[in-house]
Amino acid sequence: MQINIIAVGERMPGWVDTGFQEYARRLANSMPLNMIEIPAEKRSKSADIKRIMLKESARMLQAIPDRAHVVALDREGQQWSTEKLASQLEQWQQQGGDVAVLIGGPEGMTSECLARAQTRLSFSAMTFPHPLIRIMLAEQLYRAWSILQNHPYHK
Repeated sequence: MQINIIAVGERMPGWVDTGFQEYARRLANSMPLNMIEIPAEKRSKSADIKRIMLKESARMLQAIPDRAHVVALDREGQQWSTEKLASQLEQWQQQGGDVAVLIGGPEGMTSECLARAQTRLSFSAMTFPHPLIRIMLAEQLYRAWSILQNHPYHK
């Protein structure tokens, strides 16, 4: 099983790439973690945000691998413990196929992206910067994997 994180935004600061790659490297042999960056549309004061979101969402939907279980990060989604994530990770592994996790742009995702997702997940009722969420997601996936492997990292 491979996990594809499909995120709006490119050219993240070095600390984001370093943090994400640290956890991707730890998971590489057991559960490859792949970052697919979707170019963000240019935003200005007079930008048509609805049109921008539609373009970004269409690119996100196109990037989802066939037969992947889709998880949308959404502030209205369910909040899981790490143990619950580990349990879900185990189920996804048993089902076979890949997992795609969608991280929308600054305004979120369109209803089409949310409808495509089998799972809607929220990290918190708080709002976090999207670059930070990339690292937090990678770390939580690694932590969930470590629970399944009885690895001491989780403790």
